[in-house]
Amino acid sequence: MCGICGLVTGGPPPEMDLLLGMMARLKHRGPDGSGYLRDEGAGLGHTRLAIVDTAGGAQPLSNEDGSLWISFNGEIFNYVELAAELRARGHRFRTASDTEVIVHAWEEWGEQAFNRFNGQWAVALWDRTRRQLVLSRDRLGVRPLYYAHNGDRLVFASEIKALFADPAIPRVLDPVGLNETFTYWSTVAPRTPFTGIQQLEPGHVAIMDADGFRSHPYWSIDFPLRGEEPCQDTQANADALRERLVEASRLRFVRSDVPVGAYLSGGIDSAVTAAVVTRYTDAPLDTFSLRFADAEFDEGRYQQLMAARLGTRHHDVVVSEREIADVFPQVIRHAEAPLLRAAPAPLFLLSRLVRDSGYKVVVTGEGADEVLGGYDIYREARVRQFWTRDPSSEVRGRAAELLYPWMARSPGRAPAFARGFFSQHLDATDPAMSHRPRWQSTAALKNLLTEDARAACSVGAAPDDLIARMPAHSGEWDQLSRAQWLEMTTLLPGYILASQGDRMLMANSVEGRFPFLDAEVVALANMLPARHKLLGLEEKYLLKRAFADVLPREILQRPKQPYRAPDAASFCAPDAPDWVGDITGADAVTSVGLFEPRAVQGLFAKARRNSGRDLGNTDNMRVLAILSTQLLHHLFIAGDGGNSTDSPTTPLTAIDLTRQGQP
Repeated sequence: MCGICGLVTGGPPPEMDLLLGMMARLKHRGPDGSGYLRDEGAGLGHTRLAIVDTAGGAQPLSNEDGSLWISFNGEIFNYVELAAELRARGHRFRTASDTEVIVHAWEEWGEQAFNRFNGQWAVALWDRTRRQLVLSRDRLGVRPLYYAHNGDRLVFASEIKALFADPAIPRVLDPVGLNETFTYWSTVAPRTPFTGIQQLEPGHVAIMDADGFRSHPYWSIDFPLRGEEPCQDTQANADALRERLVEASRLRFVRSDVPVGAYLSGGIDSAVTAAVVTRYTDAPLDTFSLRFADAEFDEGRYQQLMAARLGTRHHDVVVSEREIADVFPQVIRHAEAPLLRAAPAPLFLLSRLVRDSGYKVVVTGEGADEVLGGYDIYREARVRQFWTRDPSSEVRGRAAELLYPWMARSPGRAPAFARGFFSQHLDATDPAMSHRPRWQSTAALKNLLTEDARAACSVGAAPDDLIARMPAHSGEWDQLSRAQWLEMTTLLPGYILASQGDRMLMANSVEGRFPFLDAEVVALANMLPARHKLLGLEEKYLLKRAFADVLPREILQRPKQPYRAPDAASFCAPDAPDWVGDITGADAVTSVGLFEPRAVQGLFAKARRNSGRDLGNTDNMRVLAILSTQLLHHLFIAGDGGNSTDSPTTPLTAIDLTRQGQP
């Protein structure tokens, strides 16, 4: 895993100080080395976290004649097989790295190469002959890639803070990006929280050359038409899922030249991946878990049960509310986005434990809920769909009381409220019926904005804009498939894989690998009948069936409990760190100009009366929205844009073709 950056100038070579400044801001993504290519009209930068071919895989790297150069962040897990095929076609390799496979694959297959890759990547290829820059991002957005385009100038990087090294790029929060965040929990690619900065959409390739800049998909999320799933046999699909997940997990452990650990959350997903490793490889396994001082959030019992069952060397970190508050400014610096939950902060501390234990790579269970039907929002949609068949039925309406049993204020404990809330937007013809309640609840955050900020936010990003992007034939999908498309387009890349994933891992120079997002696993999962993923209200049914023999009964049968962390309670206790009061005071709120100062003061006074406890879901999100957005402005707008005073790592591989003329 690495950090990449670069620019196309449309004329002279890029300024050396700018290229080095961008690299310096990505040092945490690649502390093992760095390098740059400087050419007429373009430059590439790279900071390296050495995992595959640690001795020979330095970047930027070129083909045999130096006409094609690459800066690459990620892993291509099927690179061994692709390299063998390319060698058979006459390509000659100088290294044993997956990076060089990308170069030769592009030479051989062009854009079709990306469809052949099974991995997670952000790629920049500079073709000196064509004077062409090619950017690509993996199918589901595991690896980030941002850019700013203005005329014949394009600047790109793994993180936004590296773009802000360019003084030509303004630092302004985008009101439409805030509107998306305060609706979907994150922006939706290509939008970001900053005006003028975009992200390459997952599954896309972009080209910058003399004809300008253009982007288009090489892959998109798709599902079969309802009732036309290719295999209806439950056991056959369970066997196929097991086979593909075993291979996906195995590859992510054996395709590494450094040791690989595993997260154990206490749930089914991480238990499956860790169990596969111990059963199907000879590698000793270290597992890592996140625990909480507050018993309401702690899953230590299940983590320790699974670690004992597998015989792993187990490590955990117990996180307190004060620790969450203390690291939250660092979390926002790395997330580069407003957050509506405190959940990324403990994951930042967990990745620190991984790195302090001597590991650079961990396998996790991310993606299982999205692709195999594990979220409560899918169960909620199933109940509401059942209800639409007779909206006046009190018996059908009471099914809403079965939802969210893990919540302290679950619908079952407030049945009248549950029926009132979940009966809204009860339209079976609405392609986004599954998500309307969440979007509506989250959008209540915008009531805290100033009148001017609300007006600016209302310019775009309405849910109807997102729905319009759904495939034309999605109306013929099963309702679960439509809900999955929305989740895999919004929450998965924008929050789960970014704010909770890549950013919290790479903040401590740790690479995450996700077997459930393997290309072959996703291809199979998307073809499954809905009932194999969500059977009645039993989530991830097929996964449980496929791995019933390797999981303890206590984990297999435990009620679904999503990962959560203390939200307002982490910031509203009497011993909260000084920065909380500093950025939420009336003067600080007024100076930023996004939130109504009186509303902010009233909310925090309410929260502090009981140290942030016993707040409803919406008020918890409001507290986090204010804190994170104010911090984002403080760090990136009023502050130094995420600047780092660190110089690029050494040794520095310097390739300056403007002086050499030839590589």
